[in-house]
Amino acid sequence: MRVVAQRVSRASVTINGRVKSSIGKGMLLLLGIEEADNEEDVEWLCTKLTKMRIFADENDAMNLDINQIEGSFLVVSQFTLHALTKKGNRPSFIRAARPEQAIPLYEHFVRRLHEVSGREVLTGEFGAMMDVELINDGPVTILMDSKHRE
Repeated sequence: MRVVAQRVSRASVTINGRVKSSIGKGMLLLLGIEEADNEEDVEWLCTKLTKMRIFADENDAMNLDINQIEGSFLVVSQFTLHALTKKGNRPSFIRAARPEQAIPLYEHFVRRLHEVSGREVLTGEFGAMMDVELINDGPVTILMDSKHRE
């Protein structure tokens, strides 16, 4: 499971011209699910994201987590995070999980993130064409892969 976590001042997802979800200060999470992912990956990422100290304290040091700043999460599914680009010029998405596997894991991730963090967790729409807007605060952008935990 791959996540691009971005610290944001605000972020939103628009589908067919309508805003589906919008948050203020918090994290925009682009979530890619591959065939090898399972609930263990969900647990590790949700715990790590909840405890990640990427928000500035009174001295502008990254010492605060999402609970301490009373932030929100916005989770957007993004199978393209598993693109293979070694051969040719057209990315292959063969490692990305099919919807019948990915949707339940995506929904489980959203539920567990809320349970673990106690924070508001809004979403895009799985499989939809979405316009994602954000103000990246910092910028702070962190790539995490549950298969590379060390």
